[in-house]
Amino acid sequence: MRNSLFTAAVLAAIATSAAAAAETAQRLVQPELKQITAWRRDLHEHPELSNREVRTSKLIADELKKLGYDVRTGIAHHGVVGVLKGGKPGPKLAIRADIDALPVTEQVDLPFASKATGEYLGKNVGVMHACGHDAHMAMTLGVAEILAKLRADLPGEVMLIFQPAEEGPPAGEEGGAPLMVREGVFKDFKPDAIFGMHVRSAWNVGTVALMPGGEEASSDTFRIVVHGKGSHGATPWLGVDPIATAADIVMSAQTIVSRELDLNRSPAVVTFGIFNGGQRFNVVPETTELQGTVRAFDEDMRQHALTSLKRIAESVAAAHGATAETQIPLGVSNPVNSNDPALTARVRASLEKALGKDHVETAQRWMASDDFPHYTAGTKIPSVFFFVGTTAAGIEPATAPTNHSPKFLLDEGSLPVGTEAMLQAALDFLGYQ
Repeated sequence: MRNSLFTAAVLAAIATSAAAAAETAQRLVQPELKQITAWRRDLHEHPELSNREVRTSKLIADELKKLGYDVRTGIAHHGVVGVLKGGKPGPKLAIRADIDALPVTEQVDLPFASKATGEYLGKNVGVMHACGHDAHMAMTLGVAEILAKLRADLPGEVMLIFQPAEEGPPAGEEGGAPLMVREGVFKDFKPDAIFGMHVRSAWNVGTVALMPGGEEASSDTFRIVVHGKGSHGATPWLGVDPIATAADIVMSAQTIVSRELDLNRSPAVVTFGIFNGGQRFNVVPETTELQGTVRAFDEDMRQHALTSLKRIAESVAAAHGATAETQIPLGVSNPVNSNDPALTARVRASLEKALGKDHVETAQRWMASDDFPHYTAGTKIPSVFFFVGTTAAGIEPATAPTNHSPKFLLDEGSLPVGTEAMLQAALDFLGYQ
């Protein structure tokens, strides 16, 4: 009986402690919510494409300087890094937020909807924070403000990384996380861990999700240029049609996943996103260009898919009397985004403390990709990346426009949720009491 009473008392104390911790996170975030929302709306209204984030990076740098952070700018073109040293000794933590927008024309009726335009692939396009990076920046700035207020009692040091070009630098340019690392983002600050978060329409507001191990797929981009022989459209037998050849390559490549890869091991994807050939309806062109992506969670399967894609492109082209110029992969590839299991358990406990166990789910593997794992690939820094639901209550997430859609709509109720989650994870890791 005594042991039962003791156990009950301990459980009650733990529950009270967890409730107090959650109340503390909420109490710290609520006074900053108006400013966090204002940041998000301003950044949403003024998006900038990858490697073009001039206004965005200035806003971030100015805010961090006001808060007393040691600020570095110009890393990987427009990257901003802020370091805050707490008043007590402790570990070092890095938190990353991405800052670039997408070449997408917004189709959401908001008073702060984007009307911005930019140049992408030689065309004038609409620009939109269709992936939610505006929210990432605003929530991370909110965490920055709260940590600055706690500085005197804060153990350790925090580095906030505001990274450009997560969506990928323009053709012929370098950028993103690989360039941040190469240009010495960790030269003078070696974090013991790095955290990241990403908003997603896959969950309703109030829910966060994460999982140990491979959470997001590796990503490789490819480019195939089919060289044929031009002719009049009325006499195609006098030429070699690169459009018909490219179409055959696209269809033949579908057998890589469906017939070559052992899907019992892991999922994989081969997707063509660009098919560009011809200028006039009655002219067989000289060339046709294909671009796309390969996604995988297993390295052997990834390499198999890339090798097979090259073989199919060249063989199919030869069968048509054409040739295929291949860049497989093209540019920098992203590794699997893998959460450190032990650190994930710690962070999950923090998220449950901040939001309650019912609001923390176990994520499923997602074929999307992020360049976040470049911070850990060569450094072996343990990392955790979690998701924040953005779909309004009462709406089935499966019906909501997804990230990258021109209709992507982030419910601002997700802003305090993500801020509280990241804040609690940071405070617990640093050992703040």
